[in-house]
Amino acid sequence: MKITVFNGSPRGERGNTYIMAEAFLQGAKKTGAEVEHILLVKKNINHCMGCFSCWSKTPGKCVINDDMAVLLDKYINSDIVIYASPLYTDFVTGLMKDFLDRVLPIVCPEFEKEGSGESRHKRRYAKYPDLIMMSNCGFPEGRQFETLRLFCKRKMRNDKANVIAEIYRSQGELLKSEDPNMKPLVESYKGLLRKAAGEIVMGRKILPDTLAELEKPLIPEEEYFRAVNEGWQQMKSHD
Repeated sequence: MKITVFNGSPRGERGNTYIMAEAFLQGAKKTGAEVEHILLVKKNINHCMGCFSCWSKTPGKCVINDDMAVLLDKYINSDIVIYASPLYTDFVTGLMKDFLDRVLPIVCPEFEKEGSGESRHKRRYAKYPDLIMMSNCGFPEGRQFETLRLFCKRKMRNDKANVIAEIYRSQGELLKSEDPNMKPLVESYKGLLRKAAGEIVMGRKILPDTLAELEKPLIPEEEYFRAVNEGWQQMKSHD
């Protein structure tokens, strides 16, 4: 099994998204998967120009000369792809959005009807990777990921993509906390990510008990709320 993470965090290795993805990949690798962690910030990815050449002049291939040709090859030849991005303005980062736009060549321009009667583009390939959505945010509550949850539903409908897991982490800034009291909680969470990855490799799903543990707040929401506000007030007082 080949699992590829496409990480859209502008912070790269310094990001909370990186911490989550690395823990997950450790568990996947230990269970026997081949893994790759691609940092999009280190790649040359231009904006989609909307020229539709990938549907007409060069079917399945973008005419822009950058790193996307190699990335699309890695994408389509993976068994599982992970979209990993911090939450920016209720959605993915601009870097990740550029990548998502440039994945357009994997489908065909012609329409077909799905079961609900809605139109979508026809598939270009017989086999597509399963998808996992992974994100974190600085808000206290897990309810902040509603837009990403809707995106996953639309992704399944539009591409017949099999979204096998969604992993969302509120209170993401705690993942890098130097507080000695936080470190055991963070290590426990990383252990849950490794466990979830093993379950994905073995059975293509995260077991309900594991998912329930993953979705619990690291600390009580109100405690986090107060701590963040106090931290910003202290920073402002030092300006």
